[in-house]
Amino acid sequence: ALAQGTLPGALDPGQVPREPSQLNFLGFVGMIDPLRQGVRAAVSACGEAGVEACMITGDHPVTALAISRDLGLASEPHQVITGSELAKMSPQELGHAVTTARVFARVAPHQKLELVNAARRVGHFVAVTGDGVNDAPALRAANIGVAMGESGTDVARESAELVISDDNFSTIVAGIEEGRVAYDNVRKVIYLLISTGAAEVVLVGLALVAGLPLPLLAVQLLWLNLVTNGIQDVALAFEPSEGDVLGREPRPTTERIFNRLMIERTIVAALVMGVVGFGAFWWMLRAGWTEAAARNALLLLMVLFENVHIGNCRSETKSALRLSPFRSPILLGGALIAFLLHVGTMFLPLGQEILHVEPVDLATFVSLWALALSVFVAMELHKLSWDIRMGRRTMS
Repeated sequence: ALAQGTLPGALDPGQVPREPSQLNFLGFVGMIDPLRQGVRAAVSACGEAGVEACMITGDHPVTALAISRDLGLASEPHQVITGSELAKMSPQELGHAVTTARVFARVAPHQKLELVNAARRVGHFVAVTGDGVNDAPALRAANIGVAMGESGTDVARESAELVISDDNFSTIVAGIEEGRVAYDNVRKVIYLLISTGAAEVVLVGLALVAGLPLPLLAVQLLWLNLVTNGIQDVALAFEPSEGDVLGREPRPTTERIFNRLMIERTIVAALVMGVVGFGAFWWMLRAGWTEAAARNALLLLMVLFENVHIGNCRSETKSALRLSPFRSPILLGGALIAFLLHVGTMFLPLGQEILHVEPVDLATFVSLWALALSVFVAMELHKLSWDIRMGRRTMS
């Protein structure tokens, strides 16, 4: 509030005129640090993604409450915990506070550090944003410290693992989404490599147990793993978001890449490809095919298995029929290049000599393609089975 008046004498800086008539009221001045555009939507997206956003500030509780109302974090004064209240809490009460409260006001720098440590003790994976020198201890103690690049101090930037160049909270949420997509793609590539490699182990192992000749030569195995499969797994790493990554709950911090789902899928895919490939090789030899001709057809079958199976790897939960191949042009191009590269070697003299391959007739190609679809059917059935089991578990 601003007022104006003439006093009879000098006024001590600590003295306030007691008579209102001595001053003429001029008006109020209000100041606010407004929210950036899109921050409220970003906080809401955090909630949908299972990420709990909290505000820790040194501002007055009334100011913190006003901002938190705009953010959707708190609506009533009792939902704001002050630094003086934190100072009276025991470690157990502090752990309960970081689990239930979302707004902390009039917080001292050392209390920011205490809140971060308390959140980590109760099992949270903590990311802290900050820009000042007093934020440095909390940034360092968090699992991920995120400093502001434009307004942040050098101390804050040096204490953090990440620096946001535009100082926008929405960028952090976008980073969470991209991080989940990257993690999903790592799992997809690992699943593709391990399942196809295990299928080759099953194929060779069954042939040895049955007393059959080696189903694939060493150079043919190298061709499968380094060329045809190698092109496709690189392309799979560029698979775009499935569109619902921010709608999922965060995975447990203790969860391994080879969780139950990954193990089941790998075993099923490997057994289907390995057993079907062995059965085809055994039948061809029993039907009078030469070893070279049987290996040639089997190698083509394994390439077709990879072409089909890469569609299964695009999502752990969604049917491959629901994912258009054109939404991932890099993957589509990689699969076509790998297939055409192998077909080309079947017709080129140099490829025929190195890989011991030759062209096959149309009937054989169609039959091999039909066999390759068996891994697609098996994976679709497993996805359906997994959804039913997880749905029942959720309901129970």
